[in-house]
Amino acid sequence: MTEKRPGRSKRTAPAEGTRTGIIRADVSWRGEIVGGLTTFATMAYILFVNPAIISAGTGMDSGALLVATALASAVGTLLMGFLAGYPIALAPGMGLNALFSFTICAQMGFPWQTALGMVFVSGSLFFLLTVLGLREKVLAAIPRSLQYGTAAGIGLFLALIGMEEAGWVVDDPATLVTLGDFSRPSAWMTAVGLLVTIVLMVRRVPGGILFGILITGATGLVAGVIPYQGIVGAPPSIAPTFAKLDLGSVFVTAALLPLFTLLFFDLLDTLGTLVGVGEQAGFLKDGRLPRARRALMADSLATVVGSVVGTSTVTSYIESAAGVDQGARTWRANVIVALLFLLALFFSPLLQMLGGGIEEGGKVFHPVTAPAIIVVGSLMARAMRKVEWNDPAEALPAFVTMIAMPVTYSIANGLAMGFIAASVADLARPGGPRHAIGIHILAVLFLLRYVFL
Repeated sequence: MTEKRPGRSKRTAPAEGTRTGIIRADVSWRGEIVGGLTTFATMAYILFVNPAIISAGTGMDSGALLVATALASAVGTLLMGFLAGYPIALAPGMGLNALFSFTICAQMGFPWQTALGMVFVSGSLFFLLTVLGLREKVLAAIPRSLQYGTAAGIGLFLALIGMEEAGWVVDDPATLVTLGDFSRPSAWMTAVGLLVTIVLMVRRVPGGILFGILITGATGLVAGVIPYQGIVGAPPSIAPTFAKLDLGSVFVTAALLPLFTLLFFDLLDTLGTLVGVGEQAGFLKDGRLPRARRALMADSLATVVGSVVGTSTVTSYIESAAGVDQGARTWRANVIVALLFLLALFFSPLLQMLGGGIEEGGKVFHPVTAPAIIVVGSLMARAMRKVEWNDPAEALPAFVTMIAMPVTYSIANGLAMGFIAASVADLARPGGPRHAIGIHILAVLFLLRYVFL
């Protein structure tokens, strides 16, 4: 006989009489608890990284961002558990927070209050598209080349941000960018953290990114680079960001591109995660995910909640697959994850100490979280392997999209250039265009924006 591994559940169909599989007969509390703990460990890095990314580009209060991140993650995870019954946790999305901070606010010049309003509207549109059953049609109309190019491009953009936050990449008047000074604490601390994280990831240690952050922070504390501020304490005030979103300034022409980009990437990210985790857990039936509409509704509502408490778009996390691998199968694992996010608020001194920046030469760097940003960038960049590189009509638009994002320091610009390239390539096909007419209309609008604005 084959010995049954503890904490794992067989991938069997739901028992008779269950509510559409939301409560399954093949689960155990041990599996749910271990799975929930594992999921939290693999994604808890967002508590350090999200406030660092958003505050760096917007100037928002990092303490309030920490609370907003934890609350949005807890509420979103509970919504997914109770509405759809899936053991998929949610939190502010990596890449989406960079879009919010560095593109919409820092580059395009929108106040963060307006950016929060865009997040609210994009979440509401996501919910509406889901209720009306139009989300599949919207995503199906987007060329696959742009879908993969967007994910990979955001990964490259995140890697660039991480290297900047480390002091590895600095500006240069002759070459635009050049190698930074590795004798500075920020640079060598990031190097130590990245090497440690690489080892943990290669060894497939659950929560490798989180442990990488903790080890990097400990190195900084021992070296005297990071001042000790305590471990346990009362949560910071959320007042600086709570209900500060500005909806009145969202409905202007200049906001259309970032608003569309937020919606598009959230759709892409969420559907990819749902299918990936659903396949891992054995939830898919005939290639489709039951209760997908409920799951998408939970995701969109979580984004709306996130905008109110004061953070960027909330989305489903692929790290949930690690929890599924350890036995998470139902909403009960989500309750564990949500409780841990709320409990983490009482460790706010530790989170702010390690997530905060250090000042060097008049600039603030984030060497503790920089390795995590670089590693997450590498995980997102894996999407480029799915591009049909042998087909120029698919490969070139994807390449334009992924390279334009870090080079122009803008996710929105990269996506717009990708649409233009995709439209031209599609019209030039020997067999005639294959893409929907909407792609070409968007390409013309984006082109006119660059010509006249």
